[in-house]
Amino acid sequence: MHTRRPSSVFEHFRAFWSEVEPLRQSALSPAMAPPAEGETTGALVHAPMSARDRLLSVLRAQDAEVSRWAKGPVLDHYREAQRRFGVGWPVLAAVNFVESAFGRLRSESVAGARGPMQFIPSTWEAYGMGGDVRDPHDAIIGAANYLHASGAPGDYQRALYAYNPSPAYVAAVLGYARQIRRDPRAYFAYHSWQVFVRTPSGVQRITGPPPLG
Repeated sequence: MHTRRPSSVFEHFRAFWSEVEPLRQSALSPAMAPPAEGETTGALVHAPMSARDRLLSVLRAQDAEVSRWAKGPVLDHYREAQRRFGVGWPVLAAVNFVESAFGRLRSESVAGARGPMQFIPSTWEAYGMGGDVRDPHDAIIGAANYLHASGAPGDYQRALYAYNPSPAYVAAVLGYARQIRRDPRAYFAYHSWQVFVRTPSGVQRITGPPPLG
C-alpha cells in the first residue's frame, strides 16, 4: 500500500491554506460575526442560524482551540524538555503526534504502553524520573530523557529506533519533525487532524466539532 510522504501532505495543506486563509480571516472578523440565535438587533430578530453561519461558528471554535493550544502548557513542556536534554522540541512534538495524536488516544497499546508518549512500564521506571506516565509534562520530560540517553540529539535515528524499533516509525517522526522545524504552522496543522477509531458499530470520529447536519 502506498502512503503519501509527510512532506507531500504538508505541501498540499500549505497550498490549500494560502488560498483559503484570506477568505477565512475575512469571514471570522468581528464585523462578520453572526448574531446569536434569536438575538435582537435594532428592530430585527434574526432567524435560526443558516448552514453558512453554523460553519462560521465552527471555524471560530477551531480558531479558539488552535490559539488555546498555541498558548497552552504543552508547547512549553516541549521547550522545557529541549532545554534540559537538548532534544529538539519538533522531534518531541512529532513523537507525541505519532504515538498518541497529541494525547487524544488514551488506550494502552497491545504492548502495554501508556500515556501520551506511550511508555511501557519498565522503560518508564528507568527514565520517567518518578513522574506520572499519563501527565503530559512528565511524559514529555521522560521521553526527552530517554531519547537523550539513547543518542539524541547527536543521532536521532538511533534514539528513535530505540524508542520504537521500526524504520517506518523513525521515518515518520523525522518527517513530521522536519516539517515542523521548517514551518511551525505544520505543528498546528497536524494538531488539527481528526482522529477516527474503529468500534463494533463502525468507524467513529472522536475529535473535532460536531457535524453540521
